[in-house]
Amino acid sequence: MALRVLEQRGDALAKRCEALNQACVVVGAAIVRDGLLLAQQRAYPESHAGQWELPGGRVEPGEEPVDALVRECDEELGVPVVVGDQVGPDIPLKEDLLLRVYAAKLDGGEPEALEHKAIRWLTAAEIPALDWLPADRVLVPALEALLR
Repeated sequence: MALRVLEQRGDALAKRCEALNQACVVVGAAIVRDGLLLAQQRAYPESHAGQWELPGGRVEPGEEPVDALVRECDEELGVPVVVGDQVGPDIPLKEDLLLRVYAAKLDGGEPEALEHKAIRWLTAAEIPALDWLPADRVLVPALEALLR
């Protein structure tokens, strides 16, 4: 009986791993400058308006995650970035969607809130108190560590 339960759990886990391997990716940028992290405040949809998130967006078909992140930062903030290592684990958002965050640095220019309500530079101490979107909230310990 116990062996059968373990086999069923193993099969379910293998299926979930395969589904996550095939999932679409949303990328986020943990942009750091002078020991501060950049966050942006959503204007929409109404259910998330006012909450904070990292800049980023969906990886388009055939696009590499790093290239998508560079594109998204240009679209959302009007600035070029240099993308570094992944920050924290992949975060499952839905059955077929993952959030993957990378460290990034500005490569010129001053970011503007082009598609969001506001942007804000945060200290490590300010990160936990912000009203983050649920997926970004999972990354708070990794974001705090990035600034230390």
